[in-house]
Amino acid sequence: MAARIDHLVTSGTFSLDGGTWDVDNNVWIVGDDHDVIVIDAAHDADAIAAAVGDRRLAAIVCTHAHDDHIDAAPALAERTGAKILLHPDDMELWKRTHPDRAPDGPLTDGETLTVGGVELTVLHTPGHAPGAVCLHAPALSTVFTGDTLFAGGPGATGRSFSDFPTIVRSIQDRLLTLPAETEVRTGHGDSTTIGAESGHVQEWIDRGH
Repeated sequence: MAARIDHLVTSGTFSLDGGTWDVDNNVWIVGDDHDVIVIDAAHDADAIAAAVGDRRLAAIVCTHAHDDHIDAAPALAERTGAKILLHPDDMELWKRTHPDRAPDGPLTDGETLTVGGVELTVLHTPGHAPGAVCLHAPALSTVFTGDTLFAGGPGATGRSFSDFPTIVRSIQDRLLTLPAETEVRTGHGDSTTIGAESGHVQEWIDRGH
């Protein structure tokens, strides 16, 4: 059975540096009729579990550890038995949301996750958060970028643990080198393509934060 990408949007809040904002998050489910992974278990474990259905959830992959991307991860893991995977550089952020529940394993740059016959390569792309990662699935002509790259530019870098020159370097070195037709499936909002974003780097730099 061919692998596919399922998508749902969940709603909740994002809190950091003393502020709280209402947000809608993209949750991506990648796999086939038997095995899947969830990319970013945001807000609603029940809705995500319903979307997974009777398929085996092999892993819950966190693109980074801002609370809106990980708040439902432990509950989803508890009900499915799936392991939570996070880049170690985001452990300090993780502990702010889940001080009593550590992730089950690390994500490392260059490692490959395989589900439903599809390989996803982990790309460490710091800037929005120290341990931010993207997941490149060449067979699906897709990269899952979390909050590193959006339609229209880089993710926000105006809060703690973030850095604008770092995120631009990550996008230039790790993402814009991918094929132009690669679909960019983001952590919030609409998808885009690498080609659509690649001509705007200087505008981002000039715009700064």
